Amino acid sequence: MSILVGYEIKMNAEILVKIRELRFARGSRWIFDDVNIDIPRGKITAIMGPSGTGKTTLLRLIGGQLRPISGTIEVDGQPVEKLKLSALYQLRKKMSLLFQTGALLTDLNVFDNVAFPLREHTDLSEILIRHLVLMKLQMVGLRGAANLMASQLSGGMARRVALARAIALDPMFIMYDEPFTGQDPISMGVLVRLIRSLNDALGLTSIIVSHDVHETCSIADYIYVISNGKIVGHGTPNQLQNSNSEWVKQFMNFESDGPVPFHYPAKNYLEDLIAI
Repeated sequence: MSILVGYEIKMNAEILVKIRELRFARGSRWIFDDVNIDIPRGKITAIMGPSGTGKTTLLRLIGGQLRPISGTIEVDGQPVEKLKLSALYQLRKKMSLLFQTGALLTDLNVFDNVAFPLREHTDLSEILIRHLVLMKLQMVGLRGAANLMASQLSGGMARRVALARAIALDPMFIMYDEPFTGQDPISMGVLVRLIRSLNDALGLTSIIVSHDVHETCSIADYIYVISNGKIVGHGTPNQLQNSNSEWVKQFMNFESDGPVPFHYPAKNYLEDLIAI
């Protein structure tokens, strides 16, 4: 099945990230084998699938931290895998990543964490940096926490501070690496609302890597499901919920057994029991 069949359903948007015939392996294991993905500008696209299927690896390939064995990855028309380090560095300034852990700098308070990329990558005055930092913190509801240290934050608050830092430079697009992992229901609800509202208000393009089906489906415009190095399904959340693919149904319906087996491959159980 061509993974671009029916892609016109997605919204007539300019393609910001174009992945074609991507192949990448670790040792003898293929992580991606002839994968094609389009990320439209201004939309939220989710990459989903079971743990260990290479979702975070895909973000590293898009960011140029890893190079594919074959295939192409274009970001804003630039071939990431062919860029020299200086050009890649300039392109990365337009990208942003929300890490799974938040990755706040523990020796800095909230204000300085958000100010860090502005101080590193711009020549703005401290007065203007202060205005920008407070504006970003206001957007995530944490302007009042500006003077707190990272150790004083709850997990949900830390993730929101990391989000404020991720949008500090007004990136072209933002990648979310498992943004809902380890969050309580209230914090998760706040993050879901923030991702959607910030994407729309700032005109961002968002790529969400996640295995949290309900939360991701509630905000994603389009979803790709990856398993065993292939795209096993793609479509709008509603289309995937009604998919006939056994792979997609197992993942979307939380089934413990199916194309992704419950048992790790092993020899016959009785033979193993009596083996000497």
